[in-house]
Amino acid sequence: MPEFLPRILIAGLACGWSAASVFAQTQTPILKQAPDPAASTRQAVSLAERGRCQEALPVLKRNMAHLADKELRYRSGMAAARCAMSIDDAATTVDALVMLRRDYPNDPEVLYICTHFYSQLANRSAQALAEGFPTSSQVSKLNAEALESAQKWDEAIAAYRQILAQNPRLPEIHYRIASIMLDRASDAETAAEAKKELEEELKINPESAVAEFALGEIARRAGDWDVAIQHFSRTAKLDAGFVEADLALGMSLASENKFAEAIAPLERYVRAVPEDPAGHYQLAMAYSRTGNKAGADRELQAQRDALEKAKMRRAPNAPPR
Repeated sequence: MPEFLPRILIAGLACGWSAASVFAQTQTPILKQAPDPAASTRQAVSLAERGRCQEALPVLKRNMAHLADKELRYRSGMAAARCAMSIDDAATTVDALVMLRRDYPNDPEVLYICTHFYSQLANRSAQALAEGFPTSSQVSKLNAEALESAQKWDEAIAAYRQILAQNPRLPEIHYRIASIMLDRASDAETAAEAKKELEEELKINPESAVAEFALGEIARRAGDWDVAIQHFSRTAKLDAGFVEADLALGMSLASENKFAEAIAPLERYVRAVPEDPAGHYQLAMAYSRTGNKAGADRELQAQRDALEKAKMRRAPNAPPR
């Protein structure tokens, strides 16, 4: 036997393995055990580009988030996402997309593949759900939501009511019906019907922040500030991340001339959403009405800055000023 054969190959042939199988076993470990992560990642990216994803993906998964070379990290993330999608590895696909969005948030190709791959993942999950559990309430909800997205309002409401007929205690369904009603019309009769649906939702799920918020919006639109304040306050307590509730609460308190009480929720809102001119304006008015002229001037300037930035975002090709 020739002396230049590696020992592992000699041992394998002695045990009766085929030369092809021994050769295959000597290749992947060389890639996996490369001492330099950057070098092994470049090899893995090259393999991925040639469609050898099963060999490339373990190395890409291990190294992609820890590479100092930004370009190589980008290439490895892209390769990992594409390879993982090709073999239906959803977890690795999501990990790669999350890394790419975190490290390259404004890259158009990253945004493009995120759009397509997340859509494909959603479609695959929906197909698996429909095939595996065709009579489940989850499939019924997907169908109703599809009708809602297509703005087939009456059919969507009917589909949601059919779900409730089968499972009267299922959360979110009354809320979805109320949302459709409020989106379609703003008259008092529709608001009253939507309010009943939301109250039913809270009987099923007392912790529903979205139902509380919707009830607050109904009261705010009707000028019933005390009721609106109660619902928006409860929304903020149920979900600290529901920052729109802080804005709505602050506006409702200001409408009741409770400007000092309005300041705290409005300050929380502008900290969370500094790019929204409305928050700065409302806070400026609250400061002004409580004698804080410096704070009011500062927030009015912040409002102007936010409006200017919004204009620039709407005109991305405008020349820099």
